[in-house]
Amino acid sequence: MAVAVAVSGCGDPDADGGSGGDKQPYVALISKGFRHQFWQAVKAGAEQAGKEFNVKVTFEGAQEEGNVEQQIQLLQTVLDKRPDAVGFAAIDSQAAGPLMQQAKDSKIPVIAFDSGVDSDVPVTTASTDNLAAAAEAAKRMAELIGHEGKIAMVVHDQTSVTGVQRRDGFRDYMKKNEPKINIVDIQYSGDPLKATDLAKAIIAANPDLKGMYGSNEGAAIGVVHAVQELGIQGKLKIVGFDSGKDQVDAIKSGLMAGAITQNPVGIGYETVKAAVAVIKGESVAKTIDTGFYWYDKTNIDDAKITPLLYQ
Repeated sequence: MAVAVAVSGCGDPDADGGSGGDKQPYVALISKGFRHQFWQAVKAGAEQAGKEFNVKVTFEGAQEEGNVEQQIQLLQTVLDKRPDAVGFAAIDSQAAGPLMQQAKDSKIPVIAFDSGVDSDVPVTTASTDNLAAAAEAAKRMAELIGHEGKIAMVVHDQTSVTGVQRRDGFRDYMKKNEPKINIVDIQYSGDPLKATDLAKAIIAANPDLKGMYGSNEGAAIGVVHAVQELGIQGKLKIVGFDSGKDQVDAIKSGLMAGAITQNPVGIGYETVKAAVAVIKGESVAKTIDTGFYWYDKTNIDDAKITPLLYQ
């Protein structure tokens, strides 16, 4: 099985892992994926913290973001190296349960990032408040379509905490606040090609659709590509999540109305920072809110937004 692995500039730790003696502490991060620009930005933040706090940092992710089995294998390999701390962004919030227990038994602290883990083992979670962020996306969508009409959702998965919360935060806002808006379909894929096909099928079944929400970079770009391939630019309001180059370009061109940007560099940085604190025996907050913003054509060049966009 092919495994996409990247090691930070800090270098790979010795095979027997752990800090031991005078070695630098070793912090290993396992993300949900590696190819998306979002994860590259998280990696950059982790590496920045690694240099600042003088710790060795590795960053690995599944080749395909939905590949739970591959992610579990990566986590097992990392735990076998006995790092001083592990950062983990779960694809499936329950599948890693046994390995969380292994980490606990081995006295390896776990820092959850981006996506929580269905376990009491992680000492903290560094992430966006995804429920609040998705509710903000829903609020903006409602405004864009005049508070009535049919909309649909393409959600990146239904197993991770981020997938569930970005679905539920959006859907629950509409149920509570927008009685004239009808969510006619919710489909699942964070792969741009698959999301494109799903979005095209939804649009074909609902020709009077007024808007569509994509819950991460891949899902949102899939919706954009569907609109382009069907030649219906301007007829459908698209709201996204994340802020990679393709989404930034889509917003600037008018294909996408706007999106929620997280702080991916901050997520990586805060994960390693928290790991360093735990290694030193310091206490950390149970959750670390790394923040979010809505951005569109009107504020995409604002000083508070541009540092959160990643290329």
